[in-house]
Amino acid sequence: MSLVSNNSAAEALPEGSADQPSLDERRALIQRVAGYDQITRSGRLRSFLLYVGKLALKDGSPEASEEEIGIRVFGRAASYDRGQDNIVRVNATELRKRIESYFSTVGAHESLLFEMPRGGYKLIFLRRFPEVKDLQVPLLNDPQPTGLAPLEAESAFRTPRHILIALWTMASLLLALAITCAVLFQQNRTTQKTLHPWEGKPAVAAFWADFLNSHRTTDIVLPDASIGISKEITQHPVTLNEFLDRSYITQIQSSDLSPDRKADLNSIFNHHLVMYGDLRAAQFILALDPLFSPFHLTFSRFYEADSFNRDNTVLIGGNTDNPWVYLFEEQMNFDLNQSGAIVNHHPRSGEQTAYEGSNTQGGETGYSVVAYLPNPSRVGNTIIIAGTGSEATTGGAEFLTTEDQMEKFRNILHTDRFPYFEVLLKTSQIRGTAFNAEIVAYRTYPGLH
Repeated sequence: MSLVSNNSAAEALPEGSADQPSLDERRALIQRVAGYDQITRSGRLRSFLLYVGKLALKDGSPEASEEEIGIRVFGRAASYDRGQDNIVRVNATELRKRIESYFSTVGAHESLLFEMPRGGYKLIFLRRFPEVKDLQVPLLNDPQPTGLAPLEAESAFRTPRHILIALWTMASLLLALAITCAVLFQQNRTTQKTLHPWEGKPAVAAFWADFLNSHRTTDIVLPDASIGISKEITQHPVTLNEFLDRSYITQIQSSDLSPDRKADLNSIFNHHLVMYGDLRAAQFILALDPLFSPFHLTFSRFYEADSFNRDNTVLIGGNTDNPWVYLFEEQMNFDLNQSGAIVNHHPRSGEQTAYEGSNTQGGETGYSVVAYLPNPSRVGNTIIIAGTGSEATTGGAEFLTTEDQMEKFRNILHTDRFPYFEVLLKTSQIRGTAFNAEIVAYRTYPGLH
């Protein structure tokens, strides 16, 4: 594969060369390519590019192996068989095509480009130099051509042709210079947006920069609504152990449910069900779009305990639909219990022991808990967002990504840096309007840092 067109040339840039692009140039270029619509429409390809891009920005960093990418990007188990599972190679081929498409279409103006040569998973940066044809511009003191026709001789007061050519050439060069300046200005604006994605949002930046400061991949773990449906039918909540070994499925078959109901549950378990509000919550987080701590969207059923040892985690939903939340319940004061209410285990003055959502014809009132805690291995961070209803969960995610809300919370805490915390929110909505989130109670855990 070649990223260079027939009317241009490119040179690879070895590490340490005088023309080596700066870290900011390479970082901004990777972000622009990652934002190309042919790549963003595939979350896996975008995560793939950002992962190898992160390694390419570290001088002397070794090339990522197929196994490493399979585990870190595609969520495969550490023992997966690459001979039977070629997901990395298949996606690498597609990623190369889309990188080439970017540089030949919307990125055709880029002077710096990169490619991922076949047979490996390392980005190579190149400079593209367009070929310039010699311009034959007549000099002002060129001798007049001989053999002029009488009509030309009569045009002594007209502007000579070679002067017109020179003026036209100069105008063309000035136009090209103006276009180049406009392109560079736009690139600079894009670079600044990339390097400062939360400019003008100091409270949001203070929280998320701290959460992502380990430059780890952040796993956004969607809940499994089929687990909640199973609990409603069987009246038996699924524990974390049952969820991990999938014994809750076999228990259905040995239960006294009717054959039709067992068949219904099996059909439900064979689908990946996500509530709309939970998906909207994930979208609020994904919209933050960090470059060096890429987000990886996954499903709680496919998540693995080992991921807590290497990644940051955002758990969406309570333990009914997302049993991974059980790992943190002993640390939490506000708990979304199996009945769908948020329990306040240690109420303070003026606080209730439980908070339940309600629906009326005029609107909806819900409660959500947002917890920011260290993960079990304490090598990364965890956020838990759980609401009494799907829309309340959306409100919790919106709270974490809205400047007004986070600034108000930071002022309540009287601190510049957010400690680990839990916050209980009341979310209300009148039909046809946006959610409004109100802080009801909170707890902070500065000693956990």
